[in-house]
Amino acid sequence: MVELTKDMVRRMPKVALHEHLDGGLRPATVIELARDQDVTLPSDDPDTLRQWFERGANRGSLAEYLEGFAVTCGVMQTEAALERVAYEALEDLQADGVAYAELRFAPQFHCEKALQLEPVMDAVLRGMERAGNDHDIRWGLIVCGMRGSPPTLSLKMAELAIAFRDRGCVGFDLAGDEFGHPPKEHLDAFYLCQRESFNITIHSGEAFGVPSIWQALQYCGAHRIGHGTRLIEDMVIQNDEVLRMGRLAQYVLDHRIPLEICLSSNVQTGAVASLDEHPFRYLLRHNFRITLNTDNRLMSGTTCTEEHWIAHQRFGVDLKGLEKIVINGMKSAFIRYDHRCEIIYDSLKPGFGRLRSDLGLDPTRYPA
Repeated sequence: MVELTKDMVRRMPKVALHEHLDGGLRPATVIELARDQDVTLPSDDPDTLRQWFERGANRGSLAEYLEGFAVTCGVMQTEAALERVAYEALEDLQADGVAYAELRFAPQFHCEKALQLEPVMDAVLRGMERAGNDHDIRWGLIVCGMRGSPPTLSLKMAELAIAFRDRGCVGFDLAGDEFGHPPKEHLDAFYLCQRESFNITIHSGEAFGVPSIWQALQYCGAHRIGHGTRLIEDMVIQNDEVLRMGRLAQYVLDHRIPLEICLSSNVQTGAVASLDEHPFRYLLRHNFRITLNTDNRLMSGTTCTEEHWIAHQRFGVDLKGLEKIVINGMKSAFIRYDHRCEIIYDSLKPGFGRLRSDLGLDPTRYPA
């Protein structure tokens, strides 16, 4: 196996499909926006504030992991703030080697003061449009409904997402704490997306088990699964080998349903006890369509480079394997097929070719 350095992984072209807009702010931006909007913070020092977010996320509970979002959403209550945060998110991802990113957020959380839903969407999309023009990155936006909200509000979020599809909104998601909030409670929103031929991804199999994934797919029509970590509960494993897959795991594998894996945050939210116990190795070994993502760069104290580096260092994924994961991500993106192909053949494959050439390898050799 070629020995990679972290700088090589940073230079790799990458794809990010599971990135929360309100989970990736720069600490300095949080401080400036809080000052402008008269929001009290735990600290006015960027490094101390960063550490505060990271400590809050490392408590082994999804509900506690989500507490930091009250602060970030609290400073994202004006059009200027939303546009700035969206711009900086794509700027930071591009600097980390990301060629394509899908950002997701819940517009309802940004209407606590004077804003209405449409201006919220417009501001975020303006920021993303400017970033796409200024930096070499392609993008899409995903709107989240929330599990703990009334189903009528989730339907309204789905309607909002569809209304902005021609501006770059590419999908609808259901987020929030899974426990006690099954996705089938929000069927009207998903049925609307299906009628409108709109893309669906659902947070499933993170804080709740196999039934959550099953409902997301079979009741709600999800095209991708956010996390899916607990799909491992539908496999029989002995001596580090998968002896048998249950019907759902086999279905996910056979139908090439993408799993939006977030290694670091899965440990922090308690979805897995440790990286050593993460099912990533089994999903990789059996050729599930896995993608690698950060979830929340600020809260999890991570980057896209770091998540791919973990895959290389902790799970032995070589350069060929990393390339396959990245191309899996692009194949699974919610933008048009021809645009996916453009990015794969004009950006991803040439980028990996250059990296292979730097390593003295055949630059034309790609994974199947």
